[in-house]
Amino acid sequence: MLRVRTKICGITRVEDALCAVNAGADAIGLVFYAPSPRNVSIEQAQKICSALPPFVTVVALFVDEQRKEIERICQAVPINLLQFHGDESENDCLGFTLPYIKAIKVRLDSDVEKAETEYKSAQAILVDTYKKGVAGGTGELFDWSLLPAEQTKPLILAGGLTPDNILKAIQTVQPYAVDVSGGVELKKSIKDHEKVSQFIKEVSRGCEDK
Repeated sequence: MLRVRTKICGITRVEDALCAVNAGADAIGLVFYAPSPRNVSIEQAQKICSALPPFVTVVALFVDEQRKEIERICQAVPINLLQFHGDESENDCLGFTLPYIKAIKVRLDSDVEKAETEYKSAQAILVDTYKKGVAGGTGELFDWSLLPAEQTKPLILAGGLTPDNILKAIQTVQPYAVDVSGGVELKKSIKDHEKVSQFIKEVSRGCEDK
């Protein structure tokens, strides 16, 4: 039976990171994008990472960031995986010492197949909700029927996920992993620990039902 991995994104506090890990999260996401309310400084990120136990993947999210700035952050923070959430080309995602995943906003049923072709070097494709002018974190679902039944790369499902709909999401999409931020928040940038725990419990239940 396949296990669906879980990433809790938009972590800004040590206590939220530890809550996610203790609840069973496989990865946490740190947002390095100034317009986001979940943006963290290098100092915040260092503090969070220093509190983490081993075997937790730290994912750094960037949106059309300058290469030098990404390199500066990677040198200062113990990051394991890069997440590109903007209009980066494959070439923009390459050349770092870390692997990456590419996020796309789904509008057409061909979007995932196109991304798998354009980003052959990506470890996975993350699918999110399209909203004009918004990089991510919309809190809105998209039409899961637009996703292909089979993919050539691991699929990470994001976009409007909550403890109330994650079971249906897993049963419908059967993704490799799920990614949540706003759906487990008390308010923007602050996680609701009860929601985080409930979300991960529902993910586990979805795996058992497979």
